[in-house]
Amino acid sequence: MKVLFTYDYGEKKMQSIKNLGYEIILRKEKDLVYDEELRNVEALFCYDPFSTLDIGKMKKLKWIQLSSIGIDQVPLKKVKEQGILLTNNKGGYSVPMGEFIVMKILELFKNSKTFYHQQQQQQWKIDTSLIELYNKRVSFIGTGSIAVEGAKRLQGFGVEITGVNTQGRDVEYFHKCYPLKDLKEVVKHSDVVVLTIPYTDETHHLIDDETLGAMNSKAYLINVSRGTIVDEKALIQHLENESIQGAALDVFDQEPLSKDSPLWKFENVIITPHNSWVSEMRNQRRFDTIYENAEKFTRGDTVKNVVNLDKGY
Repeated sequence: MKVLFTYDYGEKKMQSIKNLGYEIILRKEKDLVYDEELRNVEALFCYDPFSTLDIGKMKKLKWIQLSSIGIDQVPLKKVKEQGILLTNNKGGYSVPMGEFIVMKILELFKNSKTFYHQQQQQQWKIDTSLIELYNKRVSFIGTGSIAVEGAKRLQGFGVEITGVNTQGRDVEYFHKCYPLKDLKEVVKHSDVVVLTIPYTDETHHLIDDETLGAMNSKAYLINVSRGTIVDEKALIQHLENESIQGAALDVFDQEPLSKDSPLWKFENVIITPHNSWVSEMRNQRRFDTIYENAEKFTRGDTVKNVVNLDKGY
């Protein structure tokens, strides 16, 4: 069975895939296009070659295993039409992202950005505006694996942890969960709103002017999901009006974030370059999922992390 990898996991790992009976074609993802060598490829292990690679020409393609959690880069119409199985890397980045969420909450509450500026200027100045995380309410919009890892790591801080998911189902490490229809009521009573919900047509600009307006003026917004979940223009307006306290943003509507974006100028905004998923374990966890699914696929067993194409996650 021929498979196409767009990332080289090293000789030992790639050999273990070959030992399962796979014939590997290795290509770099950038500017990847269909050619005759790819005609018999049945599985594709990748992140996002889809802007140049037309999978519609890959008539034998049965399975795509993504290295990402999100699927918004995938041409879902073609995947559905061709009956291709789509799996993602759910859980693969949840640990570092959970840590990242806790770090950003603390940086915002403890005004770390100001202290870093003062250090660069060799300025000794006490900041008496710092606040405690203890006894605050942190609300996760989306209660999947990333939110769970974040909530797990907040257990020792004495905070109330609430979640929002489709039906309000209970989730471990959350004190209470609410249905998505109660979003505005949840954010109204939250000190921190963390976005960990998948991007779909339904969640596009979920955090809009009205939702931002419902937030407490002393509340912070953290986004590690997708930039398109937030109406960026509305967010900028609310930051300018000081109707929210601040934000930590790892994802944006357009990436890289334009140098002329007003978001760069806010002292109460922490910007990172879509970096929350990174750790020294990322390739190992990613490959572990690939190997486990490749082994199951050869046996005809049910693979894990199958994406529901109708729901979009």
